[in-house]
Amino acid sequence: MHLPKLREELDLLNGTQQADGQPTWTLFDPVRNLFFRIDWPTLEILQRWDLDDPSLIASEISNTSTLKLDAEDVENVTKFLIQHHLVQINSPENSKKLSALFHKLEGTKLNWLLHHYLFFRIPIIKPDTWLTKWVHIAKWFASAQFKWLTAFAFLFGISQVIRRWDVFSTSLVDTFNLEGLIAYGFAIFFVKLLHELGHAFTAKHFGCRVPTMGLAFLVMWPVAYTDTNETWRLTDRMQRLKVASAGIATELIIAVWCTLAWAILPNGNLQSAAFVLATTSWVATLAINASPFMRFDGYFILMDALDLPNLHGRSFALARWKLREFLFGLGDDPPESFDKTKQLSLILFAWATWIYRLVLFLGIALLVYHFFFKLLGIFLFCVEIIWFIAKPLNSELSVWKQLWPRIRRQRRSHHTAVISGIFLILLALPWPGRISGSGVLRPIDVYPIYAPAGARIDALPIQHGSQVSLGQAVIELYVPELNNRQKALQLRLDQQRVLASTALFDDATRRNWQVAEQSLNVTEAELAGVRAEQKQFVPVAPFDGHFLIAQPDITVGQWVSKKEQLALIVSNTTQWRVETWIDEEDVARLAVGQSATFFSDSATSAMLHLSLVAIDKDASRVLPRKELSSSLGGHILTREKNGQLTPERSVYRVIFNVEQIPEDMMFQSWRGQVVVHANWQIPIQKYIRHAASVFFREAGF
Repeated sequence: MHLPKLREELDLLNGTQQADGQPTWTLFDPVRNLFFRIDWPTLEILQRWDLDDPSLIASEISNTSTLKLDAEDVENVTKFLIQHHLVQINSPENSKKLSALFHKLEGTKLNWLLHHYLFFRIPIIKPDTWLTKWVHIAKWFASAQFKWLTAFAFLFGISQVIRRWDVFSTSLVDTFNLEGLIAYGFAIFFVKLLHELGHAFTAKHFGCRVPTMGLAFLVMWPVAYTDTNETWRLTDRMQRLKVASAGIATELIIAVWCTLAWAILPNGNLQSAAFVLATTSWVATLAINASPFMRFDGYFILMDALDLPNLHGRSFALARWKLREFLFGLGDDPPESFDKTKQLSLILFAWATWIYRLVLFLGIALLVYHFFFKLLGIFLFCVEIIWFIAKPLNSELSVWKQLWPRIRRQRRSHHTAVISGIFLILLALPWPGRISGSGVLRPIDVYPIYAPAGARIDALPIQHGSQVSLGQAVIELYVPELNNRQKALQLRLDQQRVLASTALFDDATRRNWQVAEQSLNVTEAELAGVRAEQKQFVPVAPFDGHFLIAQPDITVGQWVSKKEQLALIVSNTTQWRVETWIDEEDVARLAVGQSATFFSDSATSAMLHLSLVAIDKDASRVLPRKELSSSLGGHILTREKNGQLTPERSVYRVIFNVEQIPEDMMFQSWRGQVVVHANWQIPIQKYIRHAASVFFREAGF
């Protein structure tokens, strides 16, 4: 077997030492500006590549060094070189192999289009010459003097923000409008430009070439990038770490100085601009760039700090290995040897990255769906799901398929299969269901007492919770205007009666007797009307029951407004019911006659047994019981509209009768939790039905 020749332009550079002290080297491809880290055995193989025979190379290395290699090790290095296009195409055989490999990697035209829709780069400038010209000025921003100035600016700016936090937070709220969003857009563009220049100047400071800067598009979202691949030439790990963290450091410096500017500038456009730049830099840096779960700055910083190149790939390989061992117990060696603590940390990091990306890509898929028109949105949503979620799962299942002869022989595999089967059966079998939510326990026969108009409470003859009889006065209200009218009418009536009684004794008044009599009748009618109106301000019990004051702070001498509820009279013979509102998905599992329980929010109350008596046929457009809204501690999501609470989802009113209520809970409404013993349901059925309804609704079927 003849080995392909290495490309002549490849360069071999010294690398950093590994954590265990082993040296490494870097193979540099100047055409594509790519770097490949290689270990000692690979270096020994490349140094003897001219021998052109795997067995001879392995034998030579084994005889002249402490390494013990065989022909398979050389063949693995050969595959690596061919896969990464590091060999020459000087024979029809190699040309066919490389062509087949290229087409396999490139895929179909549709695959190419989808890949470039998901991510592609557009180089815009070649900044290396310009960076060389200005790097001496940029170095001042890394000097000790500037660092001390920035530290002082940070302390002073933060102290002003803390002292004037109310003004700062108000400014933040005021920017949530169209003009504020436009300002944030320009601020993000400006900050990201300086962010990339921070990477570029730092790399240039350490002698690296910066070939291109431009825009990368992640699912059509523009992200600035700087090609700093040449930092792999650096043998000092801390220098690479400084280049990787330069962007975040630049944004934090901008945030510090803009915070200081906001604190010292007078009100106006400059202060607003400083505020926008400060908040944009803090948020964008900490929320986006510092994340190690995507290939942003946080990832490269963590990778250089741990000195673990290709951190994602290596941690993913460990996590997949651990998953197979947990499920099947194959007994394979891990892809790499780490101590137990580091191995566990890398596995947990891989799982955290997978979960983060799952949530992120689902969010991106939903944004893509809503951004485009429906048909294209559904298609691109499916692309996102297939590419980012289904494809990695399929790749892992393909490995399981290759390992199937070994998997089916393992005892752990049988245990996993049994547990998985039980789990699937449990998902497919109906389970007894419980539906819970907040509800209101209240009496049916009640008589609310309201103030007919603005008035003062003159007397409360009945104590809260006391028994009242039919026709008994429960509250006395005083209305000054009404009382003054009554006194005035009574005085006028008395005068008119005197005039009427003496009219017959005088010839002059005898002629006006009929007019005086008519005025007397009018005044008596007006006085009767005022007295009838006053009776409204002395409400009486319409039946035998218990008197309950509506608000605990209602006292004698207090003024109340019109239509304000003052008290409640609960009939002695009333029935008690519980009202709640149930989601559309759950109400289908309810039926009249089902049992339920009620637990009031009071810790001392007993459990009440209920019986379902009615379910509304139509969804409630308005929630009449405000105490059941999530904003007040209930379970129903609502939004306020025209002074009323409107449920966010379709909910139906459900009514329960109470079998028996304790005396300590009588004569008062209670909020609590209702637990309904609903019909049995297959656990997974709810999610399948919901997903199908969303799909058919959004697809327009």
